[in-house]
Amino acid sequence: MDAIEPVQIVSKFGAAGTAPAAAKEFAHSMRVLVIEDDAQTAAYMVKGLTESGHTVDHANNGRDGLFHATSGDYDVMVIDRMLPGLDGLAVIQAARAANVSTPILILSALSQVDERVAGLKAGADDYLTKPFAFSELLARLEVLTRRKAPMSVETRLAVGDLEMDLLSRSVKRAGKAIDLQPREFRLLEYLMRHAGQVVTRTMLLEGVWDYHFDPQTNVIDVHISRLRQKIDKEFPTPLLHTMRGAGYCLRAET
Repeated sequence: MDAIEPVQIVSKFGAAGTAPAAAKEFAHSMRVLVIEDDAQTAAYMVKGLTESGHTVDHANNGRDGLFHATSGDYDVMVIDRMLPGLDGLAVIQAARAANVSTPILILSALSQVDERVAGLKAGADDYLTKPFAFSELLARLEVLTRRKAPMSVETRLAVGDLEMDLLSRSVKRAGKAIDLQPREFRLLEYLMRHAGQVVTRTMLLEGVWDYHFDPQTNVIDVHISRLRQKIDKEFPTPLLHTMRGAGYCLRAET
């Protein structure tokens, strides 16, 4: 795994001053939702988590964050205490009211005991104050996911004869190894997690590229074409289907 390129980080992140080094010892890939309005803080976390092998979605305000929290399938969430639109405590309370049981870590510059207590009472599972070290953030997220489901971590996805190993980050079809670039792997993972469903361009832009608008680019078409070449071209039955005017669907024909 390549080292993370240094990124200038303001002092609230701690003494290191650069983006965190990748962590290699975690046993499985986490799907993390980060709700953070500060661009530098968010970039710091997203870069570190992604380079550590995890999948990250990011929202920069409370309302969008709540939408993701209640509609996405996450292993853990990191929520800033003070957010525009809807503050962190309100997001947590609304998510818990909607029966979202995903572990939540509050990230906040508010370090007073009563603030920490308020966060935990709102439904958070842990509370980390700024400035923080990325290694501590990652360790806390690992603990939260182990606490949630120590024996039920999803490590493999399968659609027909297509298999994805989330631990080794490898893909095979009919036993033949398929080499994917990191973005292609994330795109295929998203499609496999939504197997049998029509996935729209908007869903892919938000779930794979973290765009919350259509940048009028053919990036999706290019990656879908490359992915189709790799997982379908040499096999008799296609798995990746284009649904005209709607999006894409990954399914095994029955």
